[in-house]
Amino acid sequence: QVQLVESGGGLVQAGGSLRLSCAAGGRTFSSTAMGWFRQAPGKARDFVAAISWSGGTTYYADSVKGRLTISGDNAKNTVALQMNSLKPDDTAVYYCAAKKVTAYSASSYYTEEKDYNYWGQGTQVTVSS
Repeated sequence: QVQLVESGGGLVQAGGSLRLSCAAGGRTFSSTAMGWFRQAPGKARDFVAAISWSGGTTYYADSVKGRLTISGDNAKNTVALQMNSLKPDDTAVYYCAAKKVTAYSASSYYTEEKDYNYWGQGTQVTVSS
């Protein structure tokens, strides 16, 4: 079992920045692709960003390109989401997700909820106008 714990959420004014972190504990796997999703009140959970196990491939939702950056540290089993130029529309609960992969998929990223095996409990991000 892998436990994912997010941190770094909070309240910020529009145009501000936040950095979310996700730490993997418990039985960690030697190779995992990671992703961030978010869920606004009354809406479905949406994909935000993903990073391959190798760290060499990243992918972003169109709505966050150029403002959010995903990064990973395999040695520490952590992944971060740097969020700049935040907008009120970014207000949501942000979830970290992990998917066990093989060496053949080291450069692959994943954008669908169903692809991920493990999820964190979420961290609230609120952007005021």
